[in-house]
Amino acid sequence: MELTALKEQDAQYIAGTYGRMDLVIEEGQGAQCRGSGGELVDFSSGIGVNALGYSNPDWVQAVKNQLDTLSHASNLYYTAPQTALAKALCRRTGMKKVFFGNSGAEANECAIKCARKYGMDHYGADHNEIVTLTNSFHGRTIATLAATGQDAFHKNFGPFPAGFRYAAAGDVGDLRSKISDNTCAILVECIQGEGGVVPLTAEFLAAVSQICRERDILLITDEIQTGVGRTGRFLCGEYFDLKPDIVTLAKGLGGGLPIGACLMGEKTSDTLGKGDHGSTFGGNPVVCAGALEVLRAMDDAFLAEVARKGAHLVERMSAMEGVTGITGRGMMLGVSLCEGLVAADIVAACIQRGLILLTAKEKIRLLPPLNIPDSDIETGLAVLEAVLKEKSAALSASHGGKQ
Repeated sequence: MELTALKEQDAQYIAGTYGRMDLVIEEGQGAQCRGSGGELVDFSSGIGVNALGYSNPDWVQAVKNQLDTLSHASNLYYTAPQTALAKALCRRTGMKKVFFGNSGAEANECAIKCARKYGMDHYGADHNEIVTLTNSFHGRTIATLAATGQDAFHKNFGPFPAGFRYAAAGDVGDLRSKISDNTCAILVECIQGEGGVVPLTAEFLAAVSQICRERDILLITDEIQTGVGRTGRFLCGEYFDLKPDIVTLAKGLGGGLPIGACLMGEKTSDTLGKGDHGSTFGGNPVVCAGALEVLRAMDDAFLAEVARKGAHLVERMSAMEGVTGITGRGMMLGVSLCEGLVAADIVAACIQRGLILLTAKEKIRLLPPLNIPDSDIETGLAVLEAVLKEKSAALSASHGGKQ
């Protein structure tokens, strides 16, 4: 369908919750897609979901094979793909049990329930507070919005569930001040993705881990955006030798199909019992078959390539006009721009030239497919470099040759 007609029908029939770009995506293969903007290189991978790119042949075949066998069964019964995926995740991460949902928000909802039940089981009914960090993002359900430490996401949706306290990210003293005798868990992202691709320091994460051990507070790591190879390790927490009690995953795990996973460690593995939680669609056989293919692809050599390509992106973009800094790890990167350059404008211009990017607050954000070919990286970087050069020149001209 032509772009203008599709936009009219979209406005008529779909809730207006998204600020869409002027682009229809119709089909894709690898890191490239086609649509109303012609041929494009995609540095967004569906906001980190298409970990193996569009229509990866092995992933597609795994999904098709499962569709031919069994598309869905109730969680009242056993299905082999779900059990196989849980086993693979536990062996890969050292965790003990898995609950499957359909999204990152659902994974975090499960983590919240698990942490609170652990606290109540061991320390009483009031032991239910969870400390999260300012600038964090943990989902758009009411509870995960309450856990999100950004006021902008709270507007218009209160009242929120009680029991969440926010500590300043990176400030150990403030974190300690927000912990009470009723704190059951601390929830962190190693890199705050929606907060602007802001990494937490190794020193801060070490302090968080130590506090949790000292006070029998559960450590929950939200790896929904950072996990499943995105940063060059299967979990970003591996860079810091974190031993979380609960880990949440989603996005890239399904390779393009909806999935969320709450992984529970030794302390929490038996916290949730029959009837404590559930999901009609969680652990769907087709989705699990796709996720198993994603895991199969992510061996040590694959992850080393993610790290190599990420380092190359950082090196190339650091030298581009208008770039003042780059944050993140692997293929999760945020690009800061000089004053006067607007990330959303750069992204819109790049789409017109054949490159899809994202924003994160004032930064350009990159979440390419993890297996993106070097040739597509260079094509995309050439577009970004040209757009930045043009925008920087226009900015300089508007300031009389001075920036």
